[in-house]
Amino acid sequence: MAAPLMPHTTPPEQGKVNILLVDDQPSRLLSYEAVLAQLGENLITAHSGEDALKRLMEAEYAVILLDVSMPGMDGFETAELIHQHPRFETTPIIFVTGVHVGDLDRLQGYRLGAIDYVQVPLQPDILRSKVAVLVELYRKRRALAGANASLVKVNHALQTERALELEALSQTLALANADLSAANARLEAEVIERRRAEEQARHLAEKLREADKRKDEFLATLAHELRNPLAPIRSALSLMQSDKPANGESSSLDVIDRQLRQLVRLVDDLLDVSRITHGRIELRRQLTPLAPLLATAVEMTTPHIESNAHRLHLAIPPETLLVDGDPQRLTQVFGNLLNNACKYTLTGGRIDLGVAVDGGQVVVSVRDSGIGIPPERLRDVFDLFVQVDTSLERSQGGLGIGLTLVRRLIEMHGGSVRAHSDGVGLGSRFEVRLPLAAVLPASAEPVAAPVAAQQTAGRRVLIVDDNHDAANMLAQLLGMSGHDVRTVYDPQLALAEILAFAPDIAFLDVGMPKLNGLELATMIRASEGGQHVVLIALTGWGQEDDRRRSREAGFDRHLVKPADPFEIEKICREVVRR
Repeated sequence: MAAPLMPHTTPPEQGKVNILLVDDQPSRLLSYEAVLAQLGENLITAHSGEDALKRLMEAEYAVILLDVSMPGMDGFETAELIHQHPRFETTPIIFVTGVHVGDLDRLQGYRLGAIDYVQVPLQPDILRSKVAVLVELYRKRRALAGANASLVKVNHALQTERALELEALSQTLALANADLSAANARLEAEVIERRRAEEQARHLAEKLREADKRKDEFLATLAHELRNPLAPIRSALSLMQSDKPANGESSSLDVIDRQLRQLVRLVDDLLDVSRITHGRIELRRQLTPLAPLLATAVEMTTPHIESNAHRLHLAIPPETLLVDGDPQRLTQVFGNLLNNACKYTLTGGRIDLGVAVDGGQVVVSVRDSGIGIPPERLRDVFDLFVQVDTSLERSQGGLGIGLTLVRRLIEMHGGSVRAHSDGVGLGSRFEVRLPLAAVLPASAEPVAAPVAAQQTAGRRVLIVDDNHDAANMLAQLLGMSGHDVRTVYDPQLALAEILAFAPDIAFLDVGMPKLNGLELATMIRASEGGQHVVLIALTGWGQEDDRRRSREAGFDRHLVKPADPFEIEKICREVVRR
């Protein structure tokens, strides 16, 4: 980079000094000017880092008030460029930030030459005092520079006549040099200490990154290990419910079913924590009608609603409202809102689910007659791990991330979500707004064919899983539906069974010893007749990277344990051999 030209420096007005105010927000610049107007100095404003560098080429400044978070060139980059120039390497900089400043950020700022930090919202007296001190120091330095210049001139003019005074002045300068040497020594010690602190900060950052990586691995492994025992439990529960038990037993099975669904939801939320914090949630968007998504969300929440004797009222227009979104994630959003309403609504309370069109947006609202939200908590109910009421008598469980997921997913769809409440005990209302893709007449909505009409003859199904309980329960469940099922517990025997049995569908566990499901799927696809088998991955690993590896290995579908028995049966009835 070529060295910048040295422009003409415009001197400040007589008796005043220049103060540079840098911020991309005009409202904040106005607030700086209002606070610092009492100092009576020249206040110069700049709206970006580039603008600030241009102002520095035009005048000399006693102090720079610099916003950290600016688009394009941020405050740290601007400060580094300023202090790289010889003329401005001693110009004091005060950073302004609207977020909490950690130790690492402070170290970076001080490394770049920052004098101090001020926090938004501003404390006028504190900011004014800090700037006033730096202005006074600037005046003293300028006065000292002028005095030194005058001293040089007098010394030059009276060199021969005032030898004694020159000697005395030399002694004074020697003392000043000694003080300067001492100051330099102290500065070197501070620099060494700062470098040591920076090195420690780097080591700490590396440890934090490693800890964060281990946390992600732990959460993924924990979810996988929890899902493995849940799979046979869910299959066994479906078998027990299909046997038409007595009323008392049916009630107990309903309780187990509700608690199992809640446990599966908690496991899924556990994984979504990592996805949220690292921005790894991906959308599979398509043009989809809104009503079926709401119906699925209601179906998911119905056991919870019925167990608390809640009254659910629906107000959904007859027209088909189309949105451009990920059906699975939008269903998760509406399910989370309904589940949240159930958690915080007392037994016998009312829940309203409504849909309306407002301009180019579709508005989905979930209103409840529950415990309500205090006014001071409305702004943070969507924050991670926040729960409105954590008292023991009202604790409803959960991890405090359901509403965080709602906000993040809706924002990823280009929408917004807001919470409303008139106060404690007066219920709450959550309003989701999404871009409306199209509105079709009620008659235009496709009607799904009856399930009975869609069903075909039973399929030949092969199950490969080293977990005997999981394999046996799934086999019994599919056998009751009329399918011809065989189980293999050793993956190394699966290829021979496929050749002998010629299955239509094969469910393969991924995490098996000796030969994992991904390797087995690749071998099946390469074998004679293996191209025609529909391969279903059945595993406790469910992140996007796991699904990608399944596709690359040749799997047609990827199911996360414990898979819904209804979804498994639907796959068996609908899939067609390759």
